[in-house]
Amino acid sequence: MSAAELVEAFLDAIAAERGAAKNTIEAYRRDLHAYVDFLAGRGATPLQAGDVDIRAFQAAGAARGLKAASVARALSAIRQWHKHLFVEGLRVDDPALALEGPRRARPLPKTLGVAEVEKLIDVAREGLEDPARPPRERLATARMACLIELIYASGLRVSELIALPRSVARTKETLITVRGKGDKDRLAPLSEPARAAIKRYRALMEEIAPGLASSPWLFPSDSESGHLTRQAFARDLKTAAAAAGIAAARVSPHVLRHAFASHLLQNGADLRVVQDLLGHADISTTQIYTHVLDERAKAMVRDLHPLADPET
Repeated sequence: MSAAELVEAFLDAIAAERGAAKNTIEAYRRDLHAYVDFLAGRGATPLQAGDVDIRAFQAAGAARGLKAASVARALSAIRQWHKHLFVEGLRVDDPALALEGPRRARPLPKTLGVAEVEKLIDVAREGLEDPARPPRERLATARMACLIELIYASGLRVSELIALPRSVARTKETLITVRGKGDKDRLAPLSEPARAAIKRYRALMEEIAPGLASSPWLFPSDSESGHLTRQAFARDLKTAAAAAGIAAARVSPHVLRHAFASHLLQNGADLRVVQDLLGHADISTTQIYTHVLDERAKAMVRDLHPLADPET
């Protein structure tokens, strides 16, 4: 098999066996082809490469100014590929087994305070009930208010949010089924405020744009996919943030997902429960929020420990 065929065989395997997401597959494909080209420049093949070759590839990436996260992702792809080649009997060793990736400081997620989210929602609703406003403007306002309420109430990824089916508007359940990364289903919460926002938005749509209301999507659009795009939502969200007096750079759909998780943990939710709600396959991904738990623990010691008060 050629190097390109070995790459495709590996990508087919992780897609079938692990349900790897399309974006992950494409990122691995780019990284592995770059690695194969690098090896070819050194007169080596993936079946001949040693740990020295892999280290040289890492060093070359760093020398080109690649961020540590990009180098680490490429090394992860290479490690998994070499393990695959070893397990499949195409190599008698695994040259990537003992390699370490660049150390990365994990940044704290951007988030908003509860009061800021409430302000954002209030601003997004402004003019919704004003009959003097053009109907299409009222519908756009209802949609934005609904999107913000829903992503904050459920912690959905933006790709999951915009692709929700119309059936969500009819459900009476407090949980909805969401198709997430790797085509895996999970349950996400649906609060009463979010349900009310959906009801208001859909009622206006049926009144103002009945043609759109028949779409299979909850948030229909004239885009290629037939539903709202993530770019359109992110753009309108930043406009709403500016109107609410919040710096646009601090707000994105993903920031609202972070707010969902952070505020749950601040109020006592279990980290494992939040992991399930976010759809994280690994608890280590959810642990970026442990700074919230650390602050809560400090507050508990300060407020509840009998020796924390100097007057006791």
